[in-house]
Amino acid sequence: MNNNLKNNIYKDYVFTFLSRFDLTHGIWMLYLAYKGLSLFEIGLMETVYHISSFTMEIPTGAVADILGRKTSRVLGRIVSCFAITIMIFGNSVYAFALSFVLTALSNNLESGAGEALIYDSLKEINEDHLYMRIRGRNEFFYQVTKTVSLLLGGYIATLSYSKVYLISLAFAVITVLQSLTFVEPVIGKVEKKESALKTFVHQIVSSSEVLKNKELLEMILALEIFSTFYTTEFFYMQNHLKAMGHSEFHIGIILSVSALFAALTATQAYKLEKRFKLKYIIKAAIVIALVAFWGMSIRGVEKYAFIALSAVEGLLFVVLSDYINKLIPSDKRATVLSFQSMIFSLFMIALFPVVGKVGDLYGLQTSFIMIAGVCTITLLGLLRVVSKRKTL
Repeated sequence: MNNNLKNNIYKDYVFTFLSRFDLTHGIWMLYLAYKGLSLFEIGLMETVYHISSFTMEIPTGAVADILGRKTSRVLGRIVSCFAITIMIFGNSVYAFALSFVLTALSNNLESGAGEALIYDSLKEINEDHLYMRIRGRNEFFYQVTKTVSLLLGGYIATLSYSKVYLISLAFAVITVLQSLTFVEPVIGKVEKKESALKTFVHQIVSSSEVLKNKELLEMILALEIFSTFYTTEFFYMQNHLKAMGHSEFHIGIILSVSALFAALTATQAYKLEKRFKLKYIIKAAIVIALVAFWGMSIRGVEKYAFIALSAVEGLLFVVLSDYINKLIPSDKRATVLSFQSMIFSLFMIALFPVVGKVGDLYGLQTSFIMIAGVCTITLLGLLRVVSKRKTL
């Protein structure tokens, strides 16, 4: 059994490659613009995604804890196939909105389940102390795959947007088959109540109690606040660079370089954590991020600023994910991690369409200035909170 659980780690590297080989990641906003949607309508699609994600995160997290993380992961990949198919054949705002709803459901089924599957596999064989190193490697595979897919997706998009989505669909189908090979860990099994409904309700209520841990909540907020600003810049920068005359392939190169820097910092995270206190790592990351967010608002500098942001994102994602998982009980892990994803969706619902509307009215450079201003206030407040936390 131990060997089977250990093999989950290596299978997860393969799963990361297959599931993240998403040629559409760097061009979906360009694709929707090609289909005739305005920046505001594109922003609404992202809002539809995050509203859907917000409403489904906790239920799908509970499903993963109750029915099994492997089951949840397999279902997520199947739903992803349907979402991509609709994107290929859809020609209306409503069709695209449905695709985004299904994409949200797919990611919800995976978000807490995948991380919980790997952490508890390690915990069951008493190797959870290796999680940060393994998470860093996984992030490396993710970022390298992202680099290749961004380059390839950008190039293929110059030839045909349809081919980009057809290839992505093929990889999605293969991923469904590969996800069936995982082994479910025994640790963290949820105690069943008199009925499925009572088990489901109890799981959600008891998991919400875990979030009363102030330290856990602060770390979750820190990670998701940064992720919201970073993700918003990532998507809108594509349209900004396109408007400046860059081709899809050139945009893919810029995004792929940023992914490589994120991969580098992710793999070095466990070494930095051994050498420096987490508090100092977070402080340094906040300062670099603030400079980079303002750099995003300066024409000609935005490319280099985004590379710096990506490096910070790769580092923070690994060190904070490890710290957060240490504070969560195994039988609540997938559900609590879904709470975390729900917070991200809530922030994105509020920010993403506003940035799109400002971009429509005044240009995306003005949107980036607005983001930098909000970031300054938010991240400086976060810096103060981290400075006071003695346990970090």
